[in-house]
Amino acid sequence: MLKTLSGNARSFLVNLNIKTHKIPFKSTMEQAIRFTDFPGLPIFRRGKVRDVYDLGETLLIVATDRISAFDVIMEDPIPGKGKILTELSLFWFELTKHIIPNHVISSNPADYPEICKPFADQLEGRSMLVKKTSPLPIECVIRGYLAGSGWKEYISSGIVCGIELPNGLHQSEQLNSPIFTPATKAEEGHDENITLEQAMALCGDRALEAKQYSLELYSFAHEYALKRGIILADTKFEFGVDENGTLILIDEALTPDSSRYWLKDSYALGQVQENFDKQVLRDYLETLDWNKQAPAPHLPEHIIDAITSKYQQALTILKQHQALS
Repeated sequence: MLKTLSGNARSFLVNLNIKTHKIPFKSTMEQAIRFTDFPGLPIFRRGKVRDVYDLGETLLIVATDRISAFDVIMEDPIPGKGKILTELSLFWFELTKHIIPNHVISSNPADYPEICKPFADQLEGRSMLVKKTSPLPIECVIRGYLAGSGWKEYISSGIVCGIELPNGLHQSEQLNSPIFTPATKAEEGHDENITLEQAMALCGDRALEAKQYSLELYSFAHEYALKRGIILADTKFEFGVDENGTLILIDEALTPDSSRYWLKDSYALGQVQENFDKQVLRDYLETLDWNKQAPAPHLPEHIIDAITSKYQQALTILKQHQALS
């Protein structure tokens, strides 16, 4: 298998293999779910990861094992990923409900409407029954460190999403204070970074409300994760307005799909960090001759297992020491 790849890709996989074999994972023990289809349940929409069904007064969100990078859905799913995302989202929804209410009604298929009962086994562990809202048409990104597209924009202009930053910052450096850098939601293609002013043009004063909640959520989660040896470098939130006109947290919360999680013990300025998110997928894809357009290349088993391992690590580390103050 390795000899069919470029030299960079072979080297990447060999180095990755050494690290990830130290970490137990069980990706091959579970059948992956890339697509769901429940007869009788009307589909509301299919996202990059989640299939959403319209149950009338509520929505049923099902986290599949799809994974995307560069806004392209990969051909190969990651076994068990949807269950990890769901468990971690539910964990953070519960942990942050003192800051803002969220859309979760139940994650127990026994509580779902009768029409869902025939599919209980498939829904177990990877689904949520949630409130319907009017979603804000923006993603609320909070950056606490200079990484990813923010770093690329900074080194070219000194500005990140319209926010001017001090000169001389390094890759992965913590910012003096977290910044709010919203983006548009793209059903297809790439999300686009926008300024706060542009967000307000789309959402009015709700954008300011979302900004405040996003900063509070990030600060709380960053402190929580840091005590457990993980740095939350950046993340994104989505919000919706419920039937009472209240802004609530929706979609997912602080998962490895929507966040950058770094290992605190190996953190160092000026370099890419040891991570617990899908950066391993992006790094691998960068070694290929691929134009970042669909269709995506198939993923080697090394990469699939490494992603599973990293996601499971994030879940385990964040949940195993809940009693820490």
